[in-house]
Amino acid sequence: MCLNFLGMGKFLGQTAKLMIGVPDYDNYVAHMKRVHPDEQPMSYNEFFRERQEARYGGKGGFKCC
Repeated sequence: MCLNFLGMGKFLGQTAKLMIGVPDYDNYVAHMKRVHPDEQPMSYNEFFRERQEARYGGKGGFKCC
């Protein structure tokens, strides 16, 4: 029961972060290890910066939708 509760808490936390636009670094690292084991994952700062640029337009100025 406790393990299930902890798993549900992590899932709800991930969902809340995605709803407000905060990417999930842990899922990214797990994906990289599973799908691209020969590649080095980005650091947290690199990952966060890349996700922010993808969402808000990054270096090219303001980008809407």
